Amino acid sequence: MPQAATFQSATNLSLENTEIAFRSKSNSDLQRSYYLFKAIGYNWLVKLGPPMVEFAFNIHLPITGIIKATVFKQFCGGETIDDSVPTIKHLDEYGIGSILDYSVEGKEEEKEFEHTTEETLLTIDKATNNPQIPFCVFKVTGLARFNLLAKVNAKEALSVSEQEEFDKVKNRVERICRKAFDNKVRIFIDAEETWIQDTIDALAREMMLKFNKETATVYNTIQLYRHDRLAFLKQSYEDALKHNYYLGVKLVRGAYMEKEAARALALGYPNPIQPTKQSCDNDYDAALTFCVEKIDRISICAGTHNEQSSMLLDQLMQKHSLAPNDKRIYFSQLFGMSDHISFNLSSAGYNVAKYLPYGPVKSVMPYLFRRAAENTSVKGQSGRELTLISKEVKRRKAAKR
Repeated sequence: MPQAATFQSATNLSLENTEIAFRSKSNSDLQRSYYLFKAIGYNWLVKLGPPMVEFAFNIHLPITGIIKATVFKQFCGGETIDDSVPTIKHLDEYGIGSILDYSVEGKEEEKEFEHTTEETLLTIDKATNNPQIPFCVFKVTGLARFNLLAKVNAKEALSVSEQEEFDKVKNRVERICRKAFDNKVRIFIDAEETWIQDTIDALAREMMLKFNKETATVYNTIQLYRHDRLAFLKQSYEDALKHNYYLGVKLVRGAYMEKEAARALALGYPNPIQPTKQSCDNDYDAALTFCVEKIDRISICAGTHNEQSSMLLDQLMQKHSLAPNDKRIYFSQLFGMSDHISFNLSSAGYNVAKYLPYGPVKSVMPYLFRRAAENTSVKGQSGRELTLISKEVKRRKAAKR
């Protein structure tokens, strides 16, 4: 257990210090980020982006270099694991870990699912005995056809060939989680759309039953913008107690809000999304509180870009006399976003890790478009980034006088 001085160092936590927030960035880095967030603050431009980029790729316009130098550089580590190593080491210099995320999506063939499985196993190899990479992660849709998962989720009867296909999916998930367990690497299973999430939850529970008997190796992801997820968290805790395993959870607000609302409206079922942002915030903070109160059985990663929730977790840890570097609690933000949260928390001694996506430029475009859309749909996100960058630029200019 860390000494009392370590604990006391974080009691005056502030997320407003831009000198700490951007100390890893050069002036040119700040300028690039400023113009990028300025651009993605325009909703019309973000909506036009995907078809324009797709068209450019289809007619073989040389746009890869432009993308790599701008949005890709802001939000991704590189095209391969090796490409990402300099970024991993750079973040580590400031006490921030990396979560290697092979962000290739939308594939439909078995050979592609096998490739993603093997790539995920390579991230575990890279993380083994490497404190710079405290977690690895995968999406089940990287290992399986979306429509197959949806059919399983709807409890429809599978054909013989579909059952064989789903057995392969389960085998891939277990191969990944078993290797993580054998190599003592913690692994996140990402959350996805509601109409496949029950299937993902069942797979995650099965893996936790197998591999979380002594500590949390496998983490399920809970999206609190769903109005039923706080109850699901509590049910998961009760299940962990009943079946004697440790619960690992990554708490996020969520990433599919518009899609979820549109599908619910089109198909005539109740919208699974919280009625207001405040109700989402309330449930997220209640989930943090619940997890810290049950920390002897739950390990958590708070995946949030929300300052208030980050400060709440700081206060909860102090209230329960938990050291900032307690390995059962991590904060996490996406690479390229919310550095004021990540770097100030790390400077105060907390465990922090950035999601670090990588993959071929064309293949990670769906991820990059989601990041751009997120910055326009989340109230004030791009404006918040711009304000902080501007503040730091002014501070640096004043310091030169």
